Amino acid sequence: MILTEWFIFFLILQVIHFLGTWKLYVKAGRKAWEALIPVYNAVILMKIINRPWWWVILLFIPVINVIMLPVIWVETIRSFGKNSTTDTILVIVTLGFYIFYVNYMLDVTYIEDRDLKPRTATGEWVSSILFAIVAATIVHTYFMQPYTIPTGSLERTLLVGDFLFVSKFHYGARTPMTAVSFPMVHDTIPLVRTKSYTNKPQYPYFRLPGFQKIKRNDIVVFSWPIDTVNAFQQYSDGKYHYKPIDKKSNYVKRCVGIPGDSLAVVDGFVHINGKQTKLPERAQLQFSYSGTTKGSSFNLQNLYNRYKIKQNEFGYNNSQFSAAGMTEEAASRFKNHQNVASIQRNVSTIKDPKIFPNNGKVNWNSDNFGAIYIPEAGKTVKMDLKSFSLYRRIIEVYEGSEMGIDNKLSVNGTQVLLNGQPIDSYTFKQDYYWMMGDNRHNSEDSRVWGYVPANHVVGKPVFVWFSWDSNAKGLFNKIRWERMFTTVGGSGKPVSYFKYFLIVLAGWIIYNQYRKRKKGA
Repeated sequence: MILTEWFIFFLILQVIHFLGTWKLYVKAGRKAWEALIPVYNAVILMKIINRPWWWVILLFIPVINVIMLPVIWVETIRSFGKNSTTDTILVIVTLGFYIFYVNYMLDVTYIEDRDLKPRTATGEWVSSILFAIVAATIVHTYFMQPYTIPTGSLERTLLVGDFLFVSKFHYGARTPMTAVSFPMVHDTIPLVRTKSYTNKPQYPYFRLPGFQKIKRNDIVVFSWPIDTVNAFQQYSDGKYHYKPIDKKSNYVKRCVGIPGDSLAVVDGFVHINGKQTKLPERAQLQFSYSGTTKGSSFNLQNLYNRYKIKQNEFGYNNSQFSAAGMTEEAASRFKNHQNVASIQRNVSTIKDPKIFPNNGKVNWNSDNFGAIYIPEAGKTVKMDLKSFSLYRRIIEVYEGSEMGIDNKLSVNGTQVLLNGQPIDSYTFKQDYYWMMGDNRHNSEDSRVWGYVPANHVVGKPVFVWFSWDSNAKGLFNKIRWERMFTTVGGSGKPVSYFKYFLIVLAGWIIYNQYRKRKKGA
C-alpha cells in the first residue's frame, strides 16, 4: 500500500471508530464530535478508559498497534460495565465490532474512576505478559535484536555458534513493513512451523535516522534479497514463497563495497577502485587449500585444535588432501605438518554460470569477478546490454515490484526497453551494497545473487554475549568462554567482559539483599 492508500485507510478507520463509539463518548461526559477527530479521539478515549495518554503512541507503532488494539477494545467495553468473559471473547473475535452492539443496542452506564487492577490472578498474569511482550517487541524492533551465526561464511571474525546482539540504531532502525505479524519472531512461528505474518497489508518503507553510515568492511546484518524459501535454513520444499522485505531471512556478511565503488575480485582478493582493499585487523580471510600427503593419516581433532580445520571440511587419502576455511597463517603452519608434502591455495580460473549476473555470458567465478559499479542513489548509468544484465533485478524488483511499481526491462536488438519504451540511461533511487563472507570459498554472497539494496539493511552486530563450539570435545570446552561478552568491532584481539559482568551482577545481588534486610529491620 502506498502512502495515499494508507491515508485513505486511516480516514476510514476514523469513521468506523466514530460510528461505533460516539454514544459511548457522550455517556462518558464527552462530546460526540470528539470521537471523530483523528488522534484527538484516541487521546480522549484514553481518558475515558482511564489509561495514560502515551498509549496513543503505541497505537501508531507498527506491530505494537496490532497487540494494543484488542487491549483497547476490551478496556472500552469494561469501562461501561461489560466485564464478563463472554464480552471479552466477543469483542476480540468480532475484531472490535462488538462495540457497535454495546453502543447502539445496550443501555450501559459509564464507570468513572474504574479500578484497573485485574480481578483474578489469571488476569494479572495476562496483563503482565502482554506488556512484557510490548516492551520486548519495541526493543527487538527498534533498538537491539538477538541473532545467531548459523554458517561459517565470516569465520574467524564471527564463528558458527556465536550469539549476537545486533544494533538497529547504528544505521537507523527500519520500521516494520508487514502490518500484521506474530510478535518477537521472524518469518516462522516456532514449534508449529507456520508462517508468522500476512503478506498484506504492507506499510511503506521508512527508516529512522541513524548516527552512522555503513562503512566499507563493516559487518552488516541484512535481509537476503532473493529469499523465497519458507523459513531460514529450509531449502527442501522446492516451492516459491513470496516474502515481504522485512520477513526475508537475515544474513550477516562483510560489506566490501559501498555505493559509488568500482569492485573487482582478483584471485580471491577484493579490489576497490583498482586497489586491493585492506581488511580490519580482526578480519581473517580464509580460502580452500589442497595438497599432497606423505602417506600417513591425520588426527582430525588435532587439526581442529591446532589449525581450526573442521572435520567436515577436511578430506584426504594416501596421497592427497583438501581443506576448506583455512587462513593464510594457518596454512603456513600446516605446511610444516609431518604428513604434508605440499600445499597450495585453490584459485578458480573456470567460468562459473552460477556467479552473478547468472547469465553465463561473462568469464567470472568466485575468485575472479568484475569489475562492476555499485549503484548510488541519484547517480545515472548508461543502459546497454551489459548493464541490462547487471541492473535488471534492481530496476524490476528492488526499485519496481517491491516498491509497488510495475517495471519491466527488456531488450530489442541492442536497445534496452523499460516498460516498452527505449532508454539509454537509468537513475538509481536508492543505495546498494556488496556483501561477501571472509570465508571466500564457503560463502553464498553477493557474488551469487548480486547487490543488497539499502532498504534491506537490518543492523550492525555489536556484541557477542554467548558462543557455543559444537566441534569441541567435552561440555565445558564447548562454551567459548573467551568470546563471551566481547565486542564485534574494534582493533586487536577481542577482549571478554564476562568477568566484569559477573562482578557487577554479584554486587547487585548483595546490594539487593542488604536493602531488603534493612527494610525488614
